[in-house]
Amino acid sequence: MKTIVQLFEENVSKFPDNPLLLEKKTDKYIATSYKDALQNVITYAGGLLSLGIKKGDRMALLSEGRNDWVYSELAILYTGAINVPLSIKLEASEVKFRLEHSGTRIIIVSKSQAAKVEAVRNELPDLERVIYLDEKETYQENDLCWAAIYDMGKKFNSENSDATNQAKKSIQGDDFANITYTSGTTADPKGIILSHRNYTANVEQALTLMTIPDSFKTLLILPLDHCFAHVAGIYSFIANGASIGFIQQGETPMQTLKNIPINIKEIKPDILLSVPALAKNFKKNIEKGIADKGKITEKLFNFALKVAYKYNKEGYNKGRGLNALRGPLVKLFDKILFSKVREVFGGDLKFFIGGGALLDIELQRFYYAIGIPMLQGYGLSEATPVISSNSLVKHKLGSSGYLVKPLDIKICDDNGNEVPLGQKGEIVIQGENVMKGYWRNEKATAETIKDGWLHTGDLGYMDEDGFLYVLGRFKSLLIANDGEKYSPESIEEMLVSKSPFIEQVMLHNNQNPYTIGLLVANNEALKKHLSEQGIDMNSDEGQAEALRRLQQEINEFKKGGKFEGEFPERWLPAAIGILEEPFTEQNKFINSTMKMVRGKITEHYKERIDYLYTADAKNIVNELNIKALKKNISN
Repeated sequence: MKTIVQLFEENVSKFPDNPLLLEKKTDKYIATSYKDALQNVITYAGGLLSLGIKKGDRMALLSEGRNDWVYSELAILYTGAINVPLSIKLEASEVKFRLEHSGTRIIIVSKSQAAKVEAVRNELPDLERVIYLDEKETYQENDLCWAAIYDMGKKFNSENSDATNQAKKSIQGDDFANITYTSGTTADPKGIILSHRNYTANVEQALTLMTIPDSFKTLLILPLDHCFAHVAGIYSFIANGASIGFIQQGETPMQTLKNIPINIKEIKPDILLSVPALAKNFKKNIEKGIADKGKITEKLFNFALKVAYKYNKEGYNKGRGLNALRGPLVKLFDKILFSKVREVFGGDLKFFIGGGALLDIELQRFYYAIGIPMLQGYGLSEATPVISSNSLVKHKLGSSGYLVKPLDIKICDDNGNEVPLGQKGEIVIQGENVMKGYWRNEKATAETIKDGWLHTGDLGYMDEDGFLYVLGRFKSLLIANDGEKYSPESIEEMLVSKSPFIEQVMLHNNQNPYTIGLLVANNEALKKHLSEQGIDMNSDEGQAEALRRLQQEINEFKKGGKFEGEFPERWLPAAIGILEEPFTEQNKFINSTMKMVRGKITEHYKERIDYLYTADAKNIVNELNIKALKKNISN
């Protein structure tokens, strides 16, 4: 069974002079070749071995994306140790839990993340030392900088010529490569154990869906701690001799964010990995750029989009029948409009791979129209993560694509029985990409992997053409009082995407008479809308009118509304609770992959949910909603 080390070295021998890593520290991107990267990794691995790191030890890595992140991970793996990659979004207490739970001996950390480690290190008896990627003025005893590890590695490898080689040779495919922690949606995040073979198998599987020529480049925007970035952004590119670029790090997170559009134009990526939140931001920026060019350009752009939507349909069926007549017009619009929009992404972008959460089909249609399809995929960390994806040659917008090969799948009912084709149930898979289990959590492992089958906890179905449709979490279903079930995600996505006044919404129905919704309003959009009608939102009349406007937005999906029939009406909210604060990572109502943490939200708003099942709450203009709106306005 192939290891990550073997995957890397095979491709260094195939593509020694190809650029592997692209990094910008000053005024331009500098490339590091495959062979030079290998030499750096072996040197750093020697440095770690000189510290006494041995097979099976846990080392953690907490840093933004940069060359040293890749060197660190590979150097750890070359010693036979296990990397514990940590999200830069974690707080110090969350870092502490993961380091303690994993039994980490050494952590490698960047300058901007170091304070989190320093705040908790005295509470971690297993943590022997901190290695700083960026040099400091003073170090605690045992601590080192990354440059010193390189120097120690050169010395160690010259004096122990075969030690690093022997450590590398001892690694087997079943050996653990990563312990990657779940997003912390509970008090006790789980450590997912991914082996070398989990990764190399998932790379092989992912490459049955799409081709990456050795000339391709990507700019890694997503955090590297997640296995999506590992597989799709690092190891799939290494497997093809392609190039990986990183965002130029700013002095602050905001500066780094501002570097993204600049770096995209400099790198000119062929593929980008994205999540819905990023995709929405890119779309907003494009629409703002078009609007800034004036009303005529904006109208032309919107008309071009409509024509392209009708021509493209769901992708696999575009341009069929009489619809083919729109083809020349679509080509014209592509030449005069959409090709210019693509320059925002450097001009060479072929497609996005979308993951993380369900991607609104309207978002998919938009990117498809402008000529850079956002191809929805599906996976989860326990599957390393890729399970399915659409590709340029085979796609259905709205689906999560077709399965990687080889992989077995079953769609099962509540009792674990397989259901017929086209019926909904839990997605259950079996393949070499299925995790080894949860670190120090045999109970959770046994509940998730049964007879070699991974129970994903996601609801979906397969269509007759072999496309997988993912409908949301199997366990976060709306359940009516008659036992009927429905996934809320698609309704929530549509409410947010279709209404400028709804920022976030979570639906709830746990065997209740009707569905209710917890809603975060877009106060600025409401203020602007009301002021255009001469109404002050600070007044009692304005607040009541704002609430009625929100109710109208929901009613558009009910009988007589313009979106009537999109969803069964019983799953639309019959009562709405306006919230005083949005769902954020800070209040733990959204996790690091931007998914709502439904359990936490439900628990926190228990009293409010109970109120929403009273007669008073069915009128959206009620005391609690007015109070929440007033607080939002004052903030």
